[in-house]
Amino acid sequence: MAPPDVVQIEYQHIPGFTITDSLLDLRPYGAEALKDRFVDWAWGQVSGRNGEVWAIPQDTGPMGMLYRKDIFDKHGIEPPKTWDEFAAAARKLHAADPGVYLTNFPTNHNSIWTGLMWQAGVKPFQMKGADQISVDVAGETSKKLASYWSGLVKEGVVSTDADFSDQWFQALNKGRYATWLTAAWGPLFLSTSAKETRGKWRVAPLPQWTAGEQKSGNWGGSTSAVVKMTKNPIAAAKFAEFLNTDPESARMLTTLQFLYPPTKALLSDPAFVEQKADFYGGQQVNKVFADISGTVPTDFTWLPFMDQINNDWNETVGKSLADKTDPAAGLDKWQQTITTYAEKQGFKVAR
Repeated sequence: MAPPDVVQIEYQHIPGFTITDSLLDLRPYGAEALKDRFVDWAWGQVSGRNGEVWAIPQDTGPMGMLYRKDIFDKHGIEPPKTWDEFAAAARKLHAADPGVYLTNFPTNHNSIWTGLMWQAGVKPFQMKGADQISVDVAGETSKKLASYWSGLVKEGVVSTDADFSDQWFQALNKGRYATWLTAAWGPLFLSTSAKETRGKWRVAPLPQWTAGEQKSGNWGGSTSAVVKMTKNPIAAAKFAEFLNTDPESARMLTTLQFLYPPTKALLSDPAFVEQKADFYGGQQVNKVFADISGTVPTDFTWLPFMDQINNDWNETVGKSLADKTDPAAGLDKWQQTITTYAEKQGFKVAR
C-alpha cells in the first residue's frame, strides 16, 4: 500500500523521518517564503540543519499554568510569578489543606519535564551531523530542575499521580490539584474533562526562574509534511501550504479542530484572541497563550529516536521522582542510557 502524500507529524518526530530520507524538502515548492507567517520557534521546529523545510507548522503547545481561582482565593495565594513563589505557595496550601496539592507532577511520561527544560534554556538534544549528536540531559540546569521538583515531592507538597488516568481525571474534578502546568490545548481539554469545576479556573504564564523574565516551553504540536515517495510532489506541497496558511483553512483548524495556531495572523486576530471563555470566568484565554507563544525559545531541537528517549525517562528520572530517590542519579542514568542506545544505533555522541 502506498503511503499518503501528506502526513501529520509531531515536531519531536520530524528528525526520525528526515534521517531515513523519508520527507520531501519543501524549499523547491516555495516553502521558504512562508517563514514570516509563523512564530519563529515553530518555524525552527520544521527547519533542518542546512536550511531544509521539512514540514509546515499546523499547531503548537506553548505552556502556561491553569489554576483554581477559588482555591487560591480561599488560601490567600496569588498566581506565582517565580518558581520560588510557587514552592512557597505549595507548602502553604498543603499545610492548610493536606488533601490539596498546588500541582501534580506526573512521572509516567516526560512531556512536562521536557517543556520545563525548554523554558529553563536546556539544550538536551542536538543533531551535529548525519551521524553526530550531542546529548546533555544531566547538566547543571537540568539538575537544578530535578532538585527543585524532587524536593517538593519529598516534602509531600506536590503529588506524582499518573496523568490522563481515571484517578487524575477524578482529582481534577474534586479539587485535588490547584494548578495544572499544561499547554495551549489544555484549556479546552480541561473544560470537557472537569465540567464540575466550570468557572473556577483561570490561566497565567508559567512561573519564572528569574523574576521579571518571560520564558516558556512547548508541549505538543504538529505539522503537515510531504512524504518523499509521493507521486504528486507539487500538489502535495501546495496542499500542505494551503491547509496551514490559507486564512479560512487555518481558522477552521482552530475553531473546528481546536488546534492552537502557529500563525502570526491568527495569534493577533481580535476575533481569536479576544474570545471570552465562560469556563475560565470570562478570561481571554487565547490572548494569554498568544502572549506566551512569543516567549518560547527558538533553539530547542530533537533527536531521531525520541520514543526511546521518552521511555528511558520513565525508567530513570521519572522513577527517581516517584520513588523519592536521588534525582541527580536518575538524570545521570538517563544520560548514559541515551548515549548507550545512540552509540548502538551508529551515532557518535558528544555532551
